[in-house]
Amino acid sequence: FISTDISKTADAEAVVALALQRHGRLDIIVQNAGIYPWQLIENTSPEDWDRVMAVNLRGSFNAARAALPPMKAQGSGRMLFTSSITGPQVSSPGHGHYSASKAGINGFIRAAALEFSGYGITVNGVEPGNILTEGMKLHRDAAFIKSMEDAVPLGRLGTPRDVANAFLFLASDDASYITGTTIVVDGGQLLPEGQDFRLTPR
Repeated sequence: FISTDISKTADAEAVVALALQRHGRLDIIVQNAGIYPWQLIENTSPEDWDRVMAVNLRGSFNAARAALPPMKAQGSGRMLFTSSITGPQVSSPGHGHYSASKAGINGFIRAAALEFSGYGITVNGVEPGNILTEGMKLHRDAAFIKSMEDAVPLGRLGTPRDVANAFLFLASDDASYITGTTIVVDGGQLLPEGQDFRLTPR
């Protein structure tokens, strides 16, 4: 491991340099770092806004820019980014900066996929729904978690492994013809038109 603040260009470059030093090449990079402080827009300072954008959005730019030279030189690579359904698909109060940053990541994925396609590099992402991470357990109470479970047709929150498996597919040779897109991993959370969506078996 190497301690990294992905919002800093030098840190992103140091991660890539370490990978090259240890392995001689760089095939896959995943930018998963993100922050999501709960703040209403009216209470969000410019500094708060800039910090979320620096980690979530500029961090994606920094990771891609640092990984590009070695991937370009070898003529192949997989760039992967953690987006979210929050921003590109839905939103909620208190997540204005987070929503904007994740929608921005999706736009960046499409632009980078076009620019890097000639080098044999694919660029994709994953849009997780509500995932039961350590962060959610720490910052959300049991009632909130239960309300999120009730909103998911599959009846549970996702796990980090659910998200990781989508990334593993996008990083694999099986995904060699996929670029510029995202996979939604949300247990069907986006599907219902309203709250009363569960069928009662008879």
